[in-house]
Amino acid sequence: MTFQEMKRFALLHAARDSNYVTKVYGGYFKVFFNAFADKGDKWELYRVVDGEFPKRDEIDCYEGFVISGSPYDARSDESWMVELCRLLQTLISMKKKVLGIGFGHQMLCRALGGRVARLETGWDVGIRRVTFTPSHCLRFPGSKILPLDMDIIVCHQDEIVKVPEGGRVLLYSEKMSDEMFVYEEHVLGIQGHPECTIEILENLVHSLLPNDSISRILGENGKMLLKEVEADKKYWKSICKSFLKGIWFIEPPYWRI
Repeated sequence: MTFQEMKRFALLHAARDSNYVTKVYGGYFKVFFNAFADKGDKWELYRVVDGEFPKRDEIDCYEGFVISGSPYDARSDESWMVELCRLLQTLISMKKKVLGIGFGHQMLCRALGGRVARLETGWDVGIRRVTFTPSHCLRFPGSKILPLDMDIIVCHQDEIVKVPEGGRVLLYSEKMSDEMFVYEEHVLGIQGHPECTIEILENLVHSLLPNDSISRILGENGKMLLKEVEADKKYWKSICKSFLKGIWFIEPPYWRI
């Protein structure tokens, strides 16, 4: 199987596009498409935040699904979130590839019976260095093993405090015990945002400051970190693409470089 084979994927969009992302990128759908799609792939959009979900007979058409980030609380019982949980449980039972990013990572945990809570330390904004657990690393056909440590853009105030039964933590950080988990090889959750650009996050931090969602000091510190550290986007794109297309391998740590 190669990246060139045409595959069909769906983005389950759990947020509304900001004016900035719409103006600069044409919306978050295009941000995800540009980050994860290969030539010939077909991607479609479902705005689950507005109650738009794939019908049961449409699910079979897709190779995999991606759940986006969102400013909403993944612990909420809003009707669209309850429906999203039911959809995720259906996709998981069908062995569909399901990738959760940020909020999507947390919703996967919830759908599988894990637990999500508010970060005790407040907002986590900027670039986070994450590390593979001692028993896991990832490898792709024709490529080198990923490095032990990688950087990723983060912006969230909730975290997974109990991994679902059967889930395996692949990455952790000094701040969080679960930065990425896998479940039965066809479910992957990533707390950070591999699709996100530094410009998007800088704009997000700037837009949140007037609303006091993030303190001014933390926001400025986050922007400083973004200017000093470049995220390992090439590695993250390889992780997400390879997972969605079923061509990655979880291997023992002695393969690491």
